[in-house]
Amino acid sequence: MNDLANKVANRFMRYAQVDTQSDPASTTFPSTAKQLDLSRMLVDELLEIGISDAMMDEFGYVFGTIPSNSDKSNVQTVCFCSHVDTAPDCSGTNVKPILHKNFNGEDIVLPDDPSQVITTSEHPYLLEKIGSDIITASGNTLLGADDKAGVAIIMELARYLTDNSHIPHGDIRILFTPDEEVGRGVDKLEMNRLNANVGYTLDGGPLGSLEGDTFSANAMTITFKGISAHPGYAKGKMVNAMKVLAKFMDSLPKDGFCPEATSGKEGFVHPTGISGELEEASVDFLIRDFDTAKLTAHQSVLNQLAQEAIEAFPGARFETRITEQYRNMREILDLHPHVEAYAQEAMNRAGIEVKRDWVRGGTDGSRLSFMGLPCPNIFTGEMAIHSKHEYVCVQDMEAAINTLVELVQVYEEKA
Repeated sequence: MNDLANKVANRFMRYAQVDTQSDPASTTFPSTAKQLDLSRMLVDELLEIGISDAMMDEFGYVFGTIPSNSDKSNVQTVCFCSHVDTAPDCSGTNVKPILHKNFNGEDIVLPDDPSQVITTSEHPYLLEKIGSDIITASGNTLLGADDKAGVAIIMELARYLTDNSHIPHGDIRILFTPDEEVGRGVDKLEMNRLNANVGYTLDGGPLGSLEGDTFSANAMTITFKGISAHPGYAKGKMVNAMKVLAKFMDSLPKDGFCPEATSGKEGFVHPTGISGELEEASVDFLIRDFDTAKLTAHQSVLNQLAQEAIEAFPGARFETRITEQYRNMREILDLHPHVEAYAQEAMNRAGIEVKRDWVRGGTDGSRLSFMGLPCPNIFTGEMAIHSKHEYVCVQDMEAAINTLVELVQVYEEKA
């Protein structure tokens, strides 16, 4: 590895060992105090680099500024953003990152649990990385490349630009957020404190990916109401809400309309939790689609299936609750076409083939875009996220740093 690749690899592996798993059941912000362990570390390291205004606010957001060195006064302020938390889906405790130098193309057996094998058949992207350096976890945990790869990239960018002050750029704002994985990443963010014109999340996957589309998202809860009666005298009286819910769940489409049967730009509905007893039973859904208007159509299908379920149980009824979560940032990015165009130009200058892609989920950038900061997503090399097979390519992280170096120069030149 060259010096830059070595630095970002070592930085990432240090961060990966800090347990920052978020908790969707928590009512605090951030949802887990341990996320602040990494946030405090980042503030200290930014100050050591020379980012004199680095700080963490009361909610765990980390801010910092790489000051402009341009003689132009109209350069847009660019924000680079990543999140410090890791997903609740897989343990983030006692992560042991392993650096596999000069990857040879063979399946990777993870030593702490040899049954965990990262195969090239299941992860064909690895075949594009033969000869590169790959970082994995040891088999018992996720790695945390989502999104500590992004954090390491931004931190290494700060060090690089501070050490190479001849590279022209405007003000660059750094933002590290908590709780992105549980959908609360920017709930407490003060946009006036951020004070940027445009943004980019570093939270994407394969080399060259540039993502300007995310799902639009609603949450929906359907609650079935039954009729309670003593079970010994229930004939003709009792309506068991759990049985109504069971009939409804069995009626959901199985060959489409769900995550396990959709891909690309297809939307879905996804049941995430069930609770209930005789008199009342509920199911929570995620409603997702790239076309915001289709959310209403998906919700109508669920309403129709719920209506059919209660018709089979006279006396039953149901209620729904819908909560807006986030919207496809494409709606905002189309109003600011230069944001993606400049990123594409930066990748071209760095010798990277651009791969326009979309996020089958949401990012902090989804909500930031609607909060006034148009914010597409740039690659980091993180792959197989939220799993024990998660990995990241060191050279992809290096390429992301090179892209950001070019990007800030594009903004300075175009001002």
